Amino acid sequence: MKKNLNIIIVIASIFTLVIIAVIVVGLTLPSQKETIQGQAEMTDYRLSSKIPARVLEIRVKKGDMVSKGDTLVILDAPDIEAKLSQAQAAFDAAQALELKARNGARNEQIQGAYATWQKAIAGRDVAEKTYSRVNRLFEKGVMAEQKRDEAYAQYQAAIATEQAAKSQYDMAVNGSRHEDMTAARAQVERAQGAIKEVSSYVSETALIATADGVVTDIFPEIGELVGSGAPIMNVSVIDDMWFTFNVREDMLPGITVGTEMDVYVPAFDKSVKVRIERIKDVGSFATWKATKALDKYDLKTFEVQAYPVQPEDLVGLRAGMTAVFEK
Repeated sequence: MKKNLNIIIVIASIFTLVIIAVIVVGLTLPSQKETIQGQAEMTDYRLSSKIPARVLEIRVKKGDMVSKGDTLVILDAPDIEAKLSQAQAAFDAAQALELKARNGARNEQIQGAYATWQKAIAGRDVAEKTYSRVNRLFEKGVMAEQKRDEAYAQYQAAIATEQAAKSQYDMAVNGSRHEDMTAARAQVERAQGAIKEVSSYVSETALIATADGVVTDIFPEIGELVGSGAPIMNVSVIDDMWFTFNVREDMLPGITVGTEMDVYVPAFDKSVKVRIERIKDVGSFATWKATKALDKYDLKTFEVQAYPVQPEDLVGLRAGMTAVFEK
């Protein structure tokens, strides 16, 4: 019995010594660094059509480098071309009306108005002489009063006819009113605006690169019909590049905006110096680390964005490539 007790004491002593040795070794070993992995990101812009059209030509393919101003896609929009023809015809008609209002009546119209006026003058003179004769006969008692009144009415009517003919002649000579010319000019400007509007749509049938970049996605095929605002192509801007790391908040000490550090890019097999420009909350419960069960607190994750100090070091980098650093 005593022998068994001695064995138990020896085993317990050995176990205790092993535990102490593990604790001492653990305290003396340097703390292991934690590797934080991220990836490269680029600003993307999307080419889309302003008008419904059919894809006529795609001049690039995925992975191609494009420069600002390059024509990437050609669309076919016959409806817009028809509207442009209609707008041009409306403009020509408005110009003709404005020219007519500006030039006034034709010479033939002026001559016709003048002849009508002269005819009215002759009629007035005849009516005046007739009234004078009838009035003298009435005063002598030879002519009835009714005849004199009829002659006077005809004379007054002749005067009114002559005045009306004179007004028509003056209007022909003076041309269109200012209001008519203003209205005609407004019609021309309206037609010009319609042409500019439709022409802007026509220019949208050629989609152009707005910045240097690399084509990452092409959605439709040649011959497909695309609607207004439908995405056609994605282009990543190679001059706007950064790294994104998701860092747990207990790893944030020492990581602040403005801090420079080295990150390793496996695709280039080299380290690149970057500067932290932005730290923001990821805002998703999926990035929390639950530790409350251990009488601690939940740990959130923050997105750290770091930009290269020397962008030329990352020539050839593509979105999605891995980058790591140790903390």
